[in-house]
Amino acid sequence: MAPAPAFDRMALIGVGLIGGSIARAARALGSVRTIVATSRSEPTRQRIRELGLADDVADTSAAAVTGADLVIVCVPIGACGAVAREIGPHLKPGAIVSDVGSVKADVVRAMAPHIPAGVHFIPGHPVAGTEDSGPDAGFAELFINRWCILTPAKDADPSAVERLSQFWKAFGASIEIMSPEHHDLVLAVTSHVPHLIAYNIVGTAFDLRHVTESEILKYSAGGFRDFTRIAASDPTMWRDIFLHNREAVLEVLGRFNEDLSTLTRAVRNGDAETLYKVFAERRAIRRGMIQFNLDSPAPDFQQPDSKPKADPIPRPYAASGDD
Repeated sequence: MAPAPAFDRMALIGVGLIGGSIARAARALGSVRTIVATSRSEPTRQRIRELGLADDVADTSAAAVTGADLVIVCVPIGACGAVAREIGPHLKPGAIVSDVGSVKADVVRAMAPHIPAGVHFIPGHPVAGTEDSGPDAGFAELFINRWCILTPAKDADPSAVERLSQFWKAFGASIEIMSPEHHDLVLAVTSHVPHLIAYNIVGTAFDLRHVTESEILKYSAGGFRDFTRIAASDPTMWRDIFLHNREAVLEVLGRFNEDLSTLTRAVRNGDAETLYKVFAERRAIRRGMIQFNLDSPAPDFQQPDSKPKADPIPRPYAASGDD
C-alpha cells in the first residue's frame, strides 16, 4: 500500500531548478495529493503546464496558496518579502510556509512580518543545485544525499518542524537545524565566497585573453574548468545572495584576504618553508573533509552528470507523462 501523502495541497511560488525538482520529487513519491504552482512569467507558467509539473498553474501567488497546507517560496531572495506580503492574507491557518533561499537572516526579516499568527513559518535551504536554471533544469534526484538546513524560530511548533523535516528526508536529504545567522556564516564560507572567487578568476582570465586565450581553451579541462563551472550560475540569484548576506561574506573575505596575503608574500619572497607548511596543512584539512562528508576526492559541483551515487527516487506514484 502506498504511504499517505505528507501534505494535501502544496503551493510552489516560483518553479526554477529547485522548485521544479521539488515538484518532480513530490510527484514521484506521492508526497502531496495536489501541486499548485505559479510564476510571475506567463511563458514560464505555460512551460510548467507543458512539463506536467503541477496539477494546477495559478496566475498569482495569492491564488496559488489558497487552501494550501504547505507553501514553498522558490523565488530570488530579493523577491521573498514581496511574495510574503502578497500571500499573507490568503494563507490557510495551520499551513507551513518555507523557502529555499541560501541566505536566511535577511529572508526571515523580510518574510516573517507578513506571516499571520497560526501559520508556521519555517525557513529552509536545500543545499543542492547546478549551474542550470528554469523549470526544465530540475530533476527528482537533486536532493539525494544533500543537506537541507532549516532555521525555525526558537518558539516554532516542534511538530511543524518535524513534519517539514520528514518531507525533505523523503527526498533523500539530511536535515540540520541552526539559527539564520549561523547558517549565513557557514554558507558564506562553503558556498558564497567560493562563487565570488570563481566569478572573479573568470574575469581575470578574460582580461588576459590576448596572451592566454589559446592556452585557456586548450587546458580548461583541468582545474580551471572544474573550479569555474559554478561561475555559470544564475547571475540574478547570486547578485541577491551577496546583497543579502553582505556582513557574513565580508567577514569571510577579510579572513580570506589575510590568508591570501600570506601566500602572496611567500611567493614573492621565495619562502619555500611557508608555502610547504600552508599547502601541507590545507591538504590535510581537505582530506579530512573528504572523509567526513564527500563521496570521493573528485570535484563535485552537484551537476546532473555527477548525481549522488544512490538509487533513484522510486516513481510508482508518478502521474502519467510526468517530466
